[in-house]
Amino acid sequence: MPAVTVENPLALPRIAAVAPDAVPRPVLAVTTAPSGFEGEGFPVHRAFAGIRTEYLDPFVMMDQMGEVEYAAGEPKGTPWHPHRGFETVTYIIDGTFIHQDSHGGGGVITDGDTQWMTAGSGLLHIETPPEKLVQTGGLFHGIQLWVNLPSAKKWSPPRYQDIRSGQVGLASSQDGGALVRVIAGGIDGVQGPGVTHTPITLAHLSITPGARVELPWRKDFNALVYVLNGRGTVGTDNRPVNSAQTAVFGAGDTIVISADQQQDSRHPNMDVIVLGGEPLREPVVHYGPFVMNSEEEIRQALLDFRAGKMGVEPTDAIPHIQPGDTPPAGV
Repeated sequence: MPAVTVENPLALPRIAAVAPDAVPRPVLAVTTAPSGFEGEGFPVHRAFAGIRTEYLDPFVMMDQMGEVEYAAGEPKGTPWHPHRGFETVTYIIDGTFIHQDSHGGGGVITDGDTQWMTAGSGLLHIETPPEKLVQTGGLFHGIQLWVNLPSAKKWSPPRYQDIRSGQVGLASSQDGGALVRVIAGGIDGVQGPGVTHTPITLAHLSITPGARVELPWRKDFNALVYVLNGRGTVGTDNRPVNSAQTAVFGAGDTIVISADQQQDSRHPNMDVIVLGGEPLREPVVHYGPFVMNSEEEIRQALLDFRAGKMGVEPTDAIPHIQPGDTPPAGV
């Protein structure tokens, strides 16, 4: 981990030094993600548990999937299920997932790829491990982020973006101590490939031991840092953070993250997800796979799903592999 690396970060564009009058964002809180299970039983950490909605908006939830080393026969996914009213962003750091939806989208994402699915007015969706991973086992690690859609765009036609690892925007911190991968939005002119309905920035940073990073951040965006692995500090007051913890930042111009000099032997660097967006400031009613603005819209979503109005499984649907099944050839 992670899949996208470069031999010499100093050869990349560098994040510029912040202006002398820039105001570092204060750290409002550090929360610890509880562990749980998703789909057919793959392990996750609920990154946003316990964080107030106003600090998350426009995000709904984020799960860290794994990091887990599967034995043969253990890899798990999700069965066909509906979505409406938001976007799912699945970023695979290690391992492989197969995706398919009822509107023709889908594909294989692996080792630094991202699947960006706009559910919009509604669709059906499946995520499953490939046959090889089921047969042999192996490392699996990634995140899934839910990004809310504004009310005016909740009925947008479904859309699928297949973002390959080589497309992400790459930069280094000013001194080369951190590799910055921009998946969506921009940081100091380095743009990510993700096309978003809701203005956001999403990045994955690998910070070498002892390095300090100060990222410029849009004033109108909120700011969150989630630690995938490693330990360090956040903010100018050096609040300690460890794996599976989220730091919530207040208003300001920059985000400060530092990696401790000593890291785990398994993970030589501190890896973090940095994200933020323009708050929608709209009512949110979240029920299972639907994110709408009112209870009536949730009831309608349930009725539409039961009536088949969110699509049907395609004739070439990915076979649904139950844990312990012998997968059919060609999955």
